[in-house]
Amino acid sequence: MNLPVDHPLSDGRTGDSILIRSYRGERTEKTPVWFMRQAGRSLPEYRDLRVGTKMLDACLDPELSSEITLQPVRRHGVDAGIFFSDIVVPIKLAGVDVDIVPGRGPVLGSPIRTAADVAALRPLLPEALAPVAAGVARTVAQLGSTPLIGFAGAPFTLAAYLVEGGPSKDHLRARTLMHADPQTWSALLGWAADVTGAFLRAQVLAGASAVQLFDSWVGSLSVADYETHVAPFSALAIAHVKDLGVPIVHFGVGTAELLPSMKAIGVDVMGVDDRIPLDDASRRIGTGTPVQGNINPALLAAPWPVLEAHVLDVLRRGEVAASHVLNLGHGVPPETDPGVLTRIVELTHAHAHATA
Repeated sequence: MNLPVDHPLSDGRTGDSILIRSYRGERTEKTPVWFMRQAGRSLPEYRDLRVGTKMLDACLDPELSSEITLQPVRRHGVDAGIFFSDIVVPIKLAGVDVDIVPGRGPVLGSPIRTAADVAALRPLLPEALAPVAAGVARTVAQLGSTPLIGFAGAPFTLAAYLVEGGPSKDHLRARTLMHADPQTWSALLGWAADVTGAFLRAQVLAGASAVQLFDSWVGSLSVADYETHVAPFSALAIAHVKDLGVPIVHFGVGTAELLPSMKAIGVDVMGVDDRIPLDDASRRIGTGTPVQGNINPALLAAPWPVLEAHVLDVLRRGEVAASHVLNLGHGVPPETDPGVLTRIVELTHAHAHATA
């Protein structure tokens, strides 16, 4: 590994954590658990902290991003923090006019749809990532032996926002560009891969012990389109951190048919959404691959006996894989009762001890 000597994986702080060991394929004494979107809108302390501060401003304030990342670790006792940021942060730092509109999501000042638009995109300079690195370093200093996960959006998902100009249900314009002008598409995804890769690398060098590449919208693609027009660029993105030796997790939504192809880009762990049973997913990608997932977020508001049975079923199905990190099949809904998440953590840790 080419990590700094004071990195948590270099100096021994996080290498023996149950999360990192599980990500490396080891069955640990208890199943690790964390939640996508565990930091943020479901926590009253987050809402209090964010008053008067725009989303992207909070992401780029090292003190705020660190405190928000730490809040769910303190509250829930989860086995990892995931750095509080947004997938559009690196494209904003590269000069793209983008903002996060409350109730809607990322919106661009103007979409990127032509060869000239792509040619005008600027590279992401290392110095622009200073607020991100500072936020990560500040967080890691307080997490101790609890690992921090860095993250970034995959090139296709970034391109979907860039081409559409904002959120979209079907990403039709992006998928059209892929076929109508494959040269421009490749140039756009190459740029996105370098931007997201630089974002990941900055987080790891600042102290993140693992990374997760989110391809949120990749489920809108066929296997053929993914393998031909997307997978090479996702591989290019993670190539930016391959030499650092940290575990790499890959996750997308609606990806049951894509799981083997997504694993094939060279990642260590596959995140699985809640649309496919976890044991079926493991068999598709190979049971030697660690998996992460896949509680249905809709059940977080169900009566506890219903949710408890579901969590235990996910844990049972996770036993098919080499190792399993419990998570949701997508992010924490904002209306979730935080006490429910804490209860899931307690159940998971107690269950794992009982069956170890």
